[in-house]
Amino acid sequence: MNNIKRDFNEWLSKFKSSISDYTYYVDFKKIYKNVDKIKVELNILNSLIGSNDIENEFKNIIVKYPETLECIPVLLAVRSNEIFIKDELKEYLFKFNKMVYSIDDYVRFMKESGLFELLQNHIINNLYDYVLGIEVGLDSNGRKNRGGHLMEDLVEKYIKESGFVKNVNYFKEMYLNDIEKRWNIDLSSLSGNNVSTKRFDFVIKTSKQIYLIETNFYASSGSKLNETARSYEMLAKKAKEIDGITFIWITDGLGWHDAKNNLKETFNELETMYNINDLENGTLKQVLN
Repeated sequence: MNNIKRDFNEWLSKFKSSISDYTYYVDFKKIYKNVDKIKVELNILNSLIGSNDIENEFKNIIVKYPETLECIPVLLAVRSNEIFIKDELKEYLFKFNKMVYSIDDYVRFMKESGLFELLQNHIINNLYDYVLGIEVGLDSNGRKNRGGHLMEDLVEKYIKESGFVKNVNYFKEMYLNDIEKRWNIDLSSLSGNNVSTKRFDFVIKTSKQIYLIETNFYASSGSKLNETARSYEMLAKKAKEIDGITFIWITDGLGWHDAKNNLKETFNELETMYNINDLENGTLKQVLN
């Protein structure tokens, strides 16, 4: 398929609003695994719920079960085992894999952060369920990465349907220096002579050609899109100068509507630029075979 014969606006109008599947929104397997790691410690801290003497009981728990300290940060939706605090007295860098201040300082941390109130006033019934909810909230930050993997999985499905076999004639996440070594080809021009850092989502080897494939999906707009379009336009130009190399860019998502000018420039330069609609219509299979 030749880009000269294609209308950019019509092509852009076929972009999808989403490719989300059932697992995109929450990775429950990961969440259950994270919470189960601290299940025992959370159950020990459950004894503080409704306590009439929470400060002393907390001290006793920390002395007897110091490992319970490690699950305190997640109660505040913090992944790190360090929490920085600046109050009217001084600055603190609380560590929760080991105590670096007095136990009274940690008691003050629990009190001032609101955790004692949460537990003492019976605002929650148990910490396991509470942390489960926190983990669901934190996991939403991973949707961006899952979105990228969804696009890769989608493209891989069409590669397989085109008759290619993984690690035989198509490869995932392959660095340029590995491509060079495997097929004895110089690709240094594609990454400013620093071939070790550039990686392609897929590499397909046929009898006559090596196809370097990048994939992405942008559901929302952002400054990164213009940069992406420009970098792939430059990559497309350089790839044309190398015999036996074809660069393919497969992208989609309504985020491109706000960056369509840069996308159009790349579209005009790169004949092998496709969207999901193209894949659905068998374009990739035609190109590769």
